[in-house]
Amino acid sequence: MNSTPAVSLAALKTPYYLLDEAAIVANMQIIARLCELSGAKALLALKCFATWGVFDVMEPYLHGTTSSSLNEVRLGYETFGNNNADNNNNVNNQNKKETHAYSVAYSADEIDEVLSYADKIIFNSISQLNAFKGQAAAKNIPVGLRLNPKTSNSSFIIADPARPFSRLGEHDKDKIAAILGDITGVMIHNNCENDSFEAFSASLADIEARFGDVLAQLEWVSLGGGIHFIAPDYPLEKLADRLKGFSEKYGVQVYLEPGEASIHGAGSLVTTVLDTMHNEKNLAVVDASIEAHMLDLLIYRESAPIASINGEFMAIAPVNKDQVDDAVDNTIIYGRSCLAGDIFGEYVLPSNLQIGDKIAFGNAAGYTMVKKNWFNGVNMPAIVIRRLDGSIDIQREFDYQDYKASLS
Repeated sequence: MNSTPAVSLAALKTPYYLLDEAAIVANMQIIARLCELSGAKALLALKCFATWGVFDVMEPYLHGTTSSSLNEVRLGYETFGNNNADNNNNVNNQNKKETHAYSVAYSADEIDEVLSYADKIIFNSISQLNAFKGQAAAKNIPVGLRLNPKTSNSSFIIADPARPFSRLGEHDKDKIAAILGDITGVMIHNNCENDSFEAFSASLADIEARFGDVLAQLEWVSLGGGIHFIAPDYPLEKLADRLKGFSEKYGVQVYLEPGEASIHGAGSLVTTVLDTMHNEKNLAVVDASIEAHMLDLLIYRESAPIASINGEFMAIAPVNKDQVDDAVDNTIIYGRSCLAGDIFGEYVLPSNLQIGDKIAFGNAAGYTMVKKNWFNGVNMPAIVIRRLDGSIDIQREFDYQDYKASLS
């Protein structure tokens, strides 16, 4: 009998993303508990996390996927649960996973393919709705519209869907009321890393006050993602009661679209120190790049937490940027790209880093793996999965041919 040789993390070449299925399942159990208490359904937001090698452990806890493009809706259809290209005989199975389609704008040449994968389609604007509602109706696909309440819980203007002059959804109640006969539901996504139940509840109350009579004429409402209800001190039962009350008041099925909440704390980027220097502070260069491999942190001007050094759990938070100027003993960890600001963060470490040290940066799953790129031709991290039984799978490795194929 042939057996697959055991893989040791210590022997793996860096850089690589490491996904921990046990940590993912821990998040899934919280999501499932929320759904059980509230009656809501939860869809994985593929825009945040689309590494389908771990979908098998997520499927039992979620009701499906939601997307932001043709490629994402196809990926959800083909890889998540019973609704896939190889299992079409299960379309009437009560456990079939849903595949929701949304995009800021669909093109005419892709809409038919989108509809071939979708169980629901949500249009961003009334003009897109009017352009494609006939094709959706012909295929008996329920139609929704994105609603923009013009208020949000977001600390970042770049991620604020209610920012001035936003293109994300419709806000004019009279215009929305005029097309209610064409839709069965709405999607409202106006939270970003919101860990306050009180802020969420107040925002939902504002939406109810302004759009309550619209909501009462619908069959379903998606409240999007960005609700950080997996935090240890989050009042999950209060959130469940709020969602259940909302659902019962308006007679709608509530959907949630957890992205980061699904995989928070479940992924790390493992790197090796290639060089050390000193320029008024300790400097280290690792074999990965924040611009290429953790781009979201660069966009939001945040730093990466350190999960471990040489395999030893550390949980080292980056130093507050307002308190680092005079700290000469701190260590700045740089990526290896030519970007001057390719910086993972500045840290207070128990000892100076040495060439060859292994550093794992935490929170490297959500909005990181979906944004990875080939800037500078820096080696693309492999995708490695620690399975529930503790075994290690190398899900995918990348090489020069992948880099070359990404260009032309």
